[in-house]
Amino acid sequence: MDYIKRDIERKFLHMSSAFKAVMVVGARQVGKSTTLKRLAEGQNRTYVTMDDSRLRNLAQSDPKLFFQTFQPPILIDEAQKAPELFEEIKILCDASDVRGQFWLSGSQSKKLVKKAGDSLAGRLCILKMYSLSAREKLGIAPEDELEFSLKSLTARQKLFPANNIMTTFENIWRGGLPDVWKKDEEQFNEYYNSYVETYLMRDAVDDYGIADTEGFRKFLRACAAFTGQLINYNDLGVSAGVSSVTAKEWVKILQSMGIIFLLEPYASNELKRLTKTPKLYFCDTGFCAYLSSWTSRDVLMNGAASGHYYENYVIGELVRNYAYGKNKVNLNFYRDAKMKEIDLIVEENGVLHPVEIKKTATPDKSAIKSFSVLNAGERPVGTGAVVCMTDMTLPLDENVLVMPSGVI
Repeated sequence: MDYIKRDIERKFLHMSSAFKAVMVVGARQVGKSTTLKRLAEGQNRTYVTMDDSRLRNLAQSDPKLFFQTFQPPILIDEAQKAPELFEEIKILCDASDVRGQFWLSGSQSKKLVKKAGDSLAGRLCILKMYSLSAREKLGIAPEDELEFSLKSLTARQKLFPANNIMTTFENIWRGGLPDVWKKDEEQFNEYYNSYVETYLMRDAVDDYGIADTEGFRKFLRACAAFTGQLINYNDLGVSAGVSSVTAKEWVKILQSMGIIFLLEPYASNELKRLTKTPKLYFCDTGFCAYLSSWTSRDVLMNGAASGHYYENYVIGELVRNYAYGKNKVNLNFYRDAKMKEIDLIVEENGVLHPVEIKKTATPDKSAIKSFSVLNAGERPVGTGAVVCMTDMTLPLDENVLVMPSGVI
């Protein structure tokens, strides 16, 4: 398959010019190794993988000899398998002012990030990589950052094809794992069967000590059934036949593995009685669709859960956009005791941008009826948006734009 340029490349190289070590973490099979090997082409950079048992044994038993044998600049793949290297990397970083000497990749793991962060504090930049976004599949890389303004979104729209519900749900149903998104339906299902058994269940047992593998499989499916909803540990536990305490622990494990993410609720001293329960989303909608046995794009698109999947998709695209972008933002949702909800609040430079997500091409002002609740808070409220299946960016009122989901 032809190489697909990834949005993380710009940020990775920029951080490599500033930090002595840069590590990319993410779920299995999102393209970490492929991307870093591509970026290393033409460089005098040694490549080693800890999948090789001989190299792994050397790294674990004698890190100093390992780096005498494989000298920086170096790319170390599957670094989570040899955390013993981090202390030696720290020594080598401190002995040189050269930036970008150590490139590391690893399957996302809380233990890996903590170990690397503790050992290499101040020397290491950790970047998170996700599966392919819709725009990466199209090969579109806007130069300007995403901005909630009519002028910016209108200009951005010219780079993208027109919104199309079939194409959108093809992206949602297939997801973004590079090895799966062009496979036919039979290959698609066999790939994910293998993905669960070869990677996830093995990691669950080896890295997290989960003994109840059948319960964990049921739990994965239960999480998929609750995507886009407030998390309920009791319900998840019942679905998998485990306690709510175990369900909470397993949610943390799935977060550590890069399978799901929790969108935290917005918090404010001024706005009282806000929910404290996060919402559950999958990092890859294709894997979520597989777990819920949505057998085709059309079945998913016309099913009862299509709105939840569309919301998961839009939020996932925004998470990717901001993860690889220059600007730091906070992403939250709003829900209060009066059941007023806002699907997403993008906080950038201290300004709140409320976002509603609707699987419709013609939203009306009822979609933004809850936006006004933010005016009672202490932070300024900027332009909001209704992200939907519209074919062009238009004002809904003086403060809110109707925005195509395809331009994220």
